[in-house]
Amino acid sequence: MRLYTVENNGKRLVCMLSEDNKLNVIDGFADMNGLIENPSGKEISNFSRQLAFDEVKLFAPIPNPKQDVICLGVNYKEHIAETKDIESFVGNEAAVYFSKRANYAIGDGEFIPNYDFVDSLDYEVELGVIIGKDCRNVSENDALKYVFGYTIINDISARNMQFLHKQWFYGKSLDGYTAIGPCIVTADEIGDINGLSITCRVNGELRQNSNTSLMITKIPQAISELSKAFTLKAGTIISTGTPGGVALGMDTPKYLKAGDEVVCEIEKIGKLRNIVSDGNKGLIYVP
Repeated sequence: MRLYTVENNGKRLVCMLSEDNKLNVIDGFADMNGLIENPSGKEISNFSRQLAFDEVKLFAPIPNPKQDVICLGVNYKEHIAETKDIESFVGNEAAVYFSKRANYAIGDGEFIPNYDFVDSLDYEVELGVIIGKDCRNVSENDALKYVFGYTIINDISARNMQFLHKQWFYGKSLDGYTAIGPCIVTADEIGDINGLSITCRVNGELRQNSNTSLMITKIPQAISELSKAFTLKAGTIISTGTPGGVALGMDTPKYLKAGDEVVCEIEKIGKLRNIVSDGNKGLIYVP
């Protein structure tokens, strides 16, 4: 299933994509978290009506995450290599975990806010994992049984704030700095999560180009390791790290500026498109 959160006539709805590329409105759920927490969530067939994409505004599939997004840092070798002179993780064997606040996650077509105190706005395309049921102390072999589905995440980052505060939470948690979408694709439809193309383009220029098979810490390992320490609740979002090609890693960084279009794409999921605000626009839809 491909699941969307949309707005129609001022009402937020949860929808499933139909075979004819329409949105079937799913009854009985206030939001995507409610659907994920439903034990029979993958057997939904009760639809009230059908909408076309031009009748709705897209939101992030989970616009208001219940908890901070759990992130894996430097999880591709090329990203370690490009940032080693800034903060070296060369030879580091343990996974790097951090979190980012996402009171409201922006969706496909929404503006990235442009704060006047941020002078080094960066992009990071990442595969997002959505936990489907409470998960505690699971093995790597069983870990994928707890995955509801997958999405695309742009881990937008204010590099100057990230390094000013000597950690990553602040510079990655500004309002509007978590983009998620365009949908959640359920795990059964994705199949093998390894081997998917993952890219990011800025104004059409290919900046990041890699494959999910190149992750250092694989998804089952991350879920198992995290669940040994604390319960991963249904609806938890895990962002699995970005490949090389971010602006920070360039000899002359090409940071984002007002008007730039950022398109993150992952095979089998789709494209997540956002434009950097010109400073007068906040968390609103790109026309």
